[in-house]
Amino acid sequence: MAEEVPVSNVEEWKPRTKIGQLVKEGKITSIKELYARNMSIAEPEIIDVLLPNMKYEVIDIGMVQKQTDAGELSRYKVLVVMGNYDGYVSIGVGKSKQLRVAIQKAIRDAKMHVIPVRRGCGSWECTCGESHSLPFLVSGKSGSAEVVLRPAPKGTGLVAGGVLKTLLTYAGIKDVWSFSRGETRTTDNFIMAGYRALYNTYKFVTPVDWARRR
Repeated sequence: MAEEVPVSNVEEWKPRTKIGQLVKEGKITSIKELYARNMSIAEPEIIDVLLPNMKYEVIDIGMVQKQTDAGELSRYKVLVVMGNYDGYVSIGVGKSKQLRVAIQKAIRDAKMHVIPVRRGCGSWECTCGESHSLPFLVSGKSGSAEVVLRPAPKGTGLVAGGVLKTLLTYAGIKDVWSFSRGETRTTDNFIMAGYRALYNTYKFVTPVDWARRR
């Protein structure tokens, strides 16, 4: 179930980077402006200011062990998906002895890995021109898992596996065909492959964007 992302107190926020300072001073007011300038997100508070309507969902909770001099140290490992259902999505991982702290770390990590997702109507079977699917075929790979996302006509829905379907939903994509290869039972690699495929939607400029860059 989707939950509201906890927002930091912006008034008490003391930016540690130049970009953070520009955001707090109001000189950068749009997340699109941030990506247009090719600026990286180094502070989670930047997302709190520019994308306050983000939601998240915990999709995997596991236990990891580390061998120390005092014996085995067990910690929770949490994987979350975050997005605004409108072209911005992210994933984050957090580890801690306490589950609540691990979730907080995962949310913080996700805020610093938010990416824009280019949407469109790239299926030759559909000419609606709306942003309900992808503009073209994209693929991503992580470990042995590979995910291919293909544009689908309106009304198809999300033809994808469990965690991948969640990722696409938070990105605001309604119709897509997906194909996967490799060891997709490894949740981390499977969803990371899908995340990288969505990242590749802005890998090159399409003819639609030519007029915007003049």
